[in-house]
Amino acid sequence: MDRAGWHVTIDAYCERLDAGFWSEPVNAVTNGAFILAALAAGVVWLRAPRRDWLVAILIALTFAVGLGSFLFHTVATRWAALADVLPIALFIVIYFFLAMRRYLGLPLWAALAVTAAFQALSMAVPGLWRDLTVSWLGYDPLGGSAGYLPAAAALIGVGALAWGRRPAVGCTLLGVGGLFLVSLAFRSVDSVVCATWPLGTHFLWHLANALVLFLLLRLALVRSS
Repeated sequence: MDRAGWHVTIDAYCERLDAGFWSEPVNAVTNGAFILAALAAGVVWLRAPRRDWLVAILIALTFAVGLGSFLFHTVATRWAALADVLPIALFIVIYFFLAMRRYLGLPLWAALAVTAAFQALSMAVPGLWRDLTVSWLGYDPLGGSAGYLPAAAALIGVGALAWGRRPAVGCTLLGVGGLFLVSLAFRSVDSVVCATWPLGTHFLWHLANALVLFLLLRLALVRSS
């Protein structure tokens, strides 16, 4: 992609009506929920009996999610889209590795191998989903949200596996997985409700997903103390 391509405006959400900086005010401002989630988790981290630096990285990534998503919902260019998705992708893969090690008790080599396999699957799912749904249905029923399906499956799958050895962890992950599915639904129906609800539902994805990230961070901090 040439330099000009990185500055092409992206109109991806119901709330946006033009290329202006504040054309998605609610989508933009609700990214503050990620900042608040990171700050709240930071307070828990500071009060913990020991410094967990892997969780500190996840907290920093949560803060970056808020900043990157704010950029995307204001500047709305390809480079801003990259700033939006990279912190999210890094959070998912690092937390998955943490879950393999701490919640399922896998040795380092196994945790790395399973995480690599999970990442490969996560990269393949959007294209596979698009090919299947567009060829069969003629449209994408998830509205471009299929890339988050592996994360949802991981929350529920790891929660179920952890239930036997660590019921509290398993219960929390299953609950968070359910909340993540709700937030994913908000993201998926944004364009569907446009005709009747011009504001869209993407901002609800921000609010619910910020809570998801905080609960995951809190769980990691509680289990490491």
